[in-house]
Amino acid sequence: MSVLATPRPKAARAAAAHSPVEFRLLGPVMVHDTAGGADIVPAGSKQRALLAAFVTHAGVLLDVDRLAAELWDGAPPGNAANALQAHVARLRRLLPAPGDYGHAWISTLPTGYLLDLGDASTDVLRFTRRSAEGRAAVATDPGRAANMLHGALELWRGPALQDCRRGPVCAAEADRLDEMRLTTLEALYEARLRCERHGECIGDLERLTADHPLRERFYDLLMVALYRSGRQAEAIGVYERARRRLVAALGIEPGPALRGRLESVLTHSPGLVAPGVLDELDRLRRRVDELSRQQLELTRRLNAATAGA
Repeated sequence: MSVLATPRPKAARAAAAHSPVEFRLLGPVMVHDTAGGADIVPAGSKQRALLAAFVTHAGVLLDVDRLAAELWDGAPPGNAANALQAHVARLRRLLPAPGDYGHAWISTLPTGYLLDLGDASTDVLRFTRRSAEGRAAVATDPGRAANMLHGALELWRGPALQDCRRGPVCAAEADRLDEMRLTTLEALYEARLRCERHGECIGDLERLTADHPLRERFYDLLMVALYRSGRQAEAIGVYERARRRLVAALGIEPGPALRGRLESVLTHSPGLVAPGVLDELDRLRRRVDELSRQQLELTRRLNAATAGA
């Protein structure tokens, strides 16, 4: 076991104030004890995997066979039940004293074990809520959405369930969280593009297309950012790059969304113009119409005055 009293990011510190204990999976697996101001980190890989499995399925009975398969890569020892019991006992000693929180963290049941979070929180739950709220606000309030999505992503301290991804329970949860993170990133850059921040998005989106070469949405967003920055040829080049990678890796052409984006770039579709620019164009059109009416009225008055002279 190691206990680290290290400074935490502002987002993590603010959230910790609302719960005495937070179980953290978005990076190295650990428990943050607000009362002591420390991060409690299981020292062994099996201890970390056991804690991660319990937190992933908090409130759900995990039977002995499933936990043994998780800790011993599907090939548990002959005395797996006893060995698992010893690991659970060590984990119980590692967690904050249960008397301080009114309940035992881990219960032993006839066929397995169950983790009760009680009033404790998890960084996964906070990330999920912030991401969902931010994604829901992208179309109606992109500025607020961008702030919320950025805050959600700040909760990540590294790869999900870092060093605990070998067993089936943790691997499945890590894959699910990785996908949620990518979806959140897509929504974040869509919100920033809606806020006319296309110039500052280009570098990040270039890196994301390199890191995730088969994820078409990042290419789509990058094409929009480049087009709005007056770089149409480069936007078309992004499509060609995506196509080459998809064909080489999967033997498939880009999907309809990315093909449609290419068509929009080639034809200078009005839909590619930033929403703020469209609003400004509408304002200018209304102003031109108003000035035209005023000119007609002045012409009428001038003609009437001239006729009466």
